[in-house]
Amino acid sequence: MTVARLNPLVTRLSPPPIPAVQAWGNSYDGSLGPLIDLSQAVPGYPPHPDMLRWLGEAASSLAYTNYGAIEGETSLREAYAAHVSEVYGAEIAGGNIHITSGCNQAFICAVMAVAAAGDTVLMSDPFYFNHETTLSMLGIKTGFVACDSANGFVPTVEAVERALTPDVRALTLVTPNNPTGAIYPPERLKAIFDICQKNGIWLILDETYRDFLPEGAGAPHFLLGEKNWQNNLIQLYSFSKSFCIPGHRLGALTAGENVVDEVAKIMDNLQICAPRAAQGAVARALPALIEWRAGNRHEIDLRAKALREVMKDLGGWKLEAIGAYFAFIRHPFESRSSTKVAEHLAKKAGILSIPGEYFGAKHTQFLRFAFANADAETIQQLRSRMVDFSL
Repeated sequence: MTVARLNPLVTRLSPPPIPAVQAWGNSYDGSLGPLIDLSQAVPGYPPHPDMLRWLGEAASSLAYTNYGAIEGETSLREAYAAHVSEVYGAEIAGGNIHITSGCNQAFICAVMAVAAAGDTVLMSDPFYFNHETTLSMLGIKTGFVACDSANGFVPTVEAVERALTPDVRALTLVTPNNPTGAIYPPERLKAIFDICQKNGIWLILDETYRDFLPEGAGAPHFLLGEKNWQNNLIQLYSFSKSFCIPGHRLGALTAGENVVDEVAKIMDNLQICAPRAAQGAVARALPALIEWRAGNRHEIDLRAKALREVMKDLGGWKLEAIGAYFAFIRHPFESRSSTKVAEHLAKKAGILSIPGEYFGAKHTQFLRFAFANADAETIQQLRSRMVDFSL
């Protein structure tokens, strides 16, 4: 009997990292207080009551029980297009929007639309691990744009140019960044976009965390107002963080209408349509919950400030970058891997974090803290646990 083979592009991948990290917390004895989970990026506060009500109404409505439009509900596409137009000072129409089941699915659709097996897609290094594994599963080669602490983990124009090869079809960037929290300045994004236009490649810009830029930051960039932006730009977004509904899996892709048409072919095979009830609820929430979302932005600002205070003169620990949901922290144990440090930090100090090497092998001196998960009072408890921590 011959055993049937599994797909080696999948079997060579490591298991999902978040459950493995969270399992370390099961060995913590609680002696220093409750477990502080800074591993997975989830909102640390509940959805607005109206959001829950609208979800319930939509879920119980016959109107959403059948298949919907592949590209998404017209109500949400138009509401989100108006929102994007306001945020970026651009003219975006509903036809430029494709709704997906989460931002990860938006990324899968985007890369499948622009790259084939054997092509190369560039990512920043450190990178978001789900982007890297998606490319690997599809047989798409990965190139890297080096980002280092000296530059605040923001990619330089020179680093992008050095990474370009003839087989590159796209450059994927995440800003505010996962894992580092680094916020890419508008002028840097414009310079990088110019390179993409010059070389005929796509810029896939994941802006999942844009709603949590510092208060008063202004527009994240002005690329959607550039002439012929549709020929080189695909923007990704998630409704999970801003509306606190990650379990409802809803994301969006903004692109030229020709790209939306191609993505619809992919979505028809992946899922047919994104969850309809959530789309109906979010279409109502986008214009109605503006002040509530602004309040959450302020709350995340407070949490970031609390972590900055915690990290001052903290016995060899160093805050290298912070923004939106994340902080990238250098640990003081030079001879130990970030995996070992994170594991012992979870088991001994009751702090869950993600090892830096999960975002690229050379980042073993770092840990990612998803500080948005915890309120300021909880974040303040980190200092006493970390200052006394040893391996």
